[in-house]
Amino acid sequence: MFSRMTLRMLSLSVLLVPLLAARGQAPEVVPRAGLVITQSVRLRPGTYRMPAPASLDSALITVRGAGVTVDMRGVRLVGLDEEADPDRAQGVALRIEGGHDVRVTGATIRGYRFGILARGTRGLVLDSNDVSFGWKPRLFSLVAHESLVDWLSFHKNEGREWMRFGAAMYLDDVRGGEVRGNVARQGMNGLLLVRAESLLVHGNELSFNSGLGIGMYRSSRNRIAHNRVDYDVRGYSHGFYRRGQDSAGILMFEQCTENVIAYNSVTHGGDGLFLWAGQHTMDTGEGGSNDNVVWGNDFSFAPTNGIEATFSRNTFVANRVEGSDHGLWGGYSWESRVLGNRFARNRIGIAWEHGQSNEVAWNVFEGDTTALRLWADSIAPSDWGYPKRRDTRSRDWVITHNRFDGNRVGVRASNTTGRFADNTLVGVDSALVRTSGTGPALGANAMVPRAGGAAWLGPALPDSLERLAPPRSRGAFSPDTQRLASAARRPRSAIVVDEWGPYDWRSPKLWPADSGRGDSLRLQVLGPAGRWHVVGSRGVLRVSRAAGRVPDTISVTLDSARRGDWSIALEYRGARTVSPRGTVRAAGAPVRFAYERFEPRADWRVRWAAWDSTADPVRDPAALDRTLRGPALLEQQVPRLDWLGYGAPAKGLPRERLAMEAITTLVLPPGRYTLRAISDDAVRVWVDGRLAIDAWAPHESRVDYAPLSGGRRELRVQYLNVGGWYELRLELLRGEVARSAGSPGPH
Repeated sequence: MFSRMTLRMLSLSVLLVPLLAARGQAPEVVPRAGLVITQSVRLRPGTYRMPAPASLDSALITVRGAGVTVDMRGVRLVGLDEEADPDRAQGVALRIEGGHDVRVTGATIRGYRFGILARGTRGLVLDSNDVSFGWKPRLFSLVAHESLVDWLSFHKNEGREWMRFGAAMYLDDVRGGEVRGNVARQGMNGLLLVRAESLLVHGNELSFNSGLGIGMYRSSRNRIAHNRVDYDVRGYSHGFYRRGQDSAGILMFEQCTENVIAYNSVTHGGDGLFLWAGQHTMDTGEGGSNDNVVWGNDFSFAPTNGIEATFSRNTFVANRVEGSDHGLWGGYSWESRVLGNRFARNRIGIAWEHGQSNEVAWNVFEGDTTALRLWADSIAPSDWGYPKRRDTRSRDWVITHNRFDGNRVGVRASNTTGRFADNTLVGVDSALVRTSGTGPALGANAMVPRAGGAAWLGPALPDSLERLAPPRSRGAFSPDTQRLASAARRPRSAIVVDEWGPYDWRSPKLWPADSGRGDSLRLQVLGPAGRWHVVGSRGVLRVSRAAGRVPDTISVTLDSARRGDWSIALEYRGARTVSPRGTVRAAGAPVRFAYERFEPRADWRVRWAAWDSTADPVRDPAALDRTLRGPALLEQQVPRLDWLGYGAPAKGLPRERLAMEAITTLVLPPGRYTLRAISDDAVRVWVDGRLAIDAWAPHESRVDYAPLSGGRRELRVQYLNVGGWYELRLELLRGEVARSAGSPGPH
C-alpha cells in the first residue's frame, strides 16, 4: 500500500504537470517502456537500456497529438548491447502517430530496427537527433568472395515492403516540416521517405550505412540539401568486384517528382544517386520520376554509377562525378538536361541508351576513357511494357559547348541521331566514333593538342543557368567547400566493406591488400593517425616489421602447416576512436585490433554432370542418381567449394541443368564448429552420412547452417543449378555462430 507521503507526492505531480504546461514549461518525464506522449515534455536525461517490442506495430515510446515537442537532449535510448551483433536489434524506439506540428529534438537512439518511425504526420520536425548504430544485416561478400545474398531490391513498396529493411528514420505519409542536423551512421538505412512531400532535409550526416543514405518512394516536392551522404555502400572489394549490389547514397524510386537535390556530398555510394521511374512506368509507359533538379552535388567514387537516372525527364547541373565506373547512366530517359557538370576519370563519363531529345552542354569530361556513349538496341526486353508504348530510339541529341580533355574517345555512338558541335576537344584521340548505324552529325568543333599545366575546370555556366541555381543555406556544408583530406575526397579504393558494412575510418583496422591464399600476404593498417605495434599472433612465422604508424602496410609469412588457421593482433594508440559498434575511447587509449582466417585444409573430389529436359533431379531421386553416376563432364580436385556467376562454372560445362557432387574428409581439433552453405539453386550436405543441410527446393541465394563437432568428418555435397545465376559456397566456422539469414530478400 502507498504511504500518505507517497499519495501526497502523486497528487502533487498530477496537479503540477498541467500547471507547468499552462505556464509554458514542458514537464519532465522519465522514459519507460510503453510511454505515450500527448503533450510537450522534456524526457529526463540519462541512459535507458530498454529493448523495444519485436512487433513493428508497437513501440517503446509513442507520440500522438498536435503541437507536441519532445525534448530528448541528454537522453540515450539503448535497445541492444554494444557487443551484440547488429542484426539482433528489433522493434521501434520512438513512434509518431499522426498529429501535426510535432517536434523531436536531441535524442540519442541506439540498437533498434527503427530509431524514429512517423506515419501520417503533418509538419514534422526532427532536429539534432543521433540515430546511429541501428539494425543492419550481416553481409556475406568478403574480400575476394561476392555473394548474391547481399543484393538488395527496393523495387516494391506498395505494401510497405520497405519496412523489412529497417531505418534510423522512416517517414511514411509525412507532409511538410524539416529533418535537420540529424546523424545516422553504421546502420543499414539512414532516412527512408515513403509518400513524403514538401519536406526540407538539410544539414544531416547520413553516411557509412550498408544500404541507403536517403531512400525515397513516391515522394515529391522535397528539398534535399547540404547533407553528407557518403559511403552508403556494399558490394565492393577493391580489385575484385565493384557491383554496389543496389546500395546507394540517394535512391529515388517510383514516381518521385519535382524534388530538388542540391549541394550534398554523396560520394562512395553503391550508386551516388539512383533514380528510377518505377514499375508503373515500366508497365504502362506513363509517368516517371520527372522534373527533379539535381544541382551542385558530389557523386564521386561510386563502384557503379555516380548517377543513374532511367525512364524519366530531369535536370542535372554543376555536379561532380569522379572515379566511378559510369559518371551518369541514363537509360531510356528523354528531354533531360545535363549541363555544366564535371566528369573526371570515370571509365565512361555518360552512358545513355535509348534516349530522346536530351541536351549535354557546358560539361567537362576530363580523363574519362570514353566521355559519352550513346546507343539503341534493335530488340527490347519482351516483358517490358515501356518500349511497347513509347518511342525508344536514340535520337535528337544536342551535344554542344562541352570540353573533352584527355579522353580516348569523345563520343561513341550507334543507331543515334543528333548534333555534335561547338565543343572543345583537348588531347582526345577520336572525337566521334560511329560503331554501327547512324551517329550524331559532326559539326564544327575545336581540336586542340594537349599542353602542359593544370587541368582546366571548364566553362562557366551561362548566366541564364546560374540564375536558376537553388538557394544555398548561409554557412551550411557544401561539397565544394569540404576539405580535400576528408574521407569523401579519398579515391574509390578507400571503400572497405566487411561483414557488417562500410568501414568508417574512425577506429584502427587490419584489412587484406590482396586475396592472400598463399603462404604470405599483405595487410593494410588503416585508421586515424597514430602508432601501432604487434601484440600477438598464431600460425605466423614472420611479420615484416613489429611497429609503425597508421596508415601502413605489413607483410606476414604464414606457417605452411597452419595456413588455414592463423591470426595476428596489433595495438593502436593515437587519436580518439569510435568503434563500428559505437564504443568511444579517448585519445591515447590502447585499442586492440586483429585479422584472422580459419579455413581448414580440404581436398574436395568434385564431379560435374548434366541432365536433359526429360529428367527432373529436383523431384526424382532416381534421375539425380543417374545424372551423378553417369559420365562426368568434368572431374576436379579443389581446395574449396566456391562458385558464383552467370556463365558456366568451368570450361566445358553448360550454364543450366548442371549437377555437382563433392566429397572430402576433414580432421578437426576438438571443439564445436558450424557449417555454412550459401546456395542458388539447390544444395544438400551430409556429415558422416547424416543429412545436415537440406535446401533442395530451387531457390535464390540463401544461407543455411549446421552444427559440427571436432574429429575426423566426411562431408558430401550435392548441388544443382537449374538455370540463370548460380552460387555455391561452403564454409566452416569456428564455434556455434548465430544463424544470420543476411539481407531481407525481394518481396
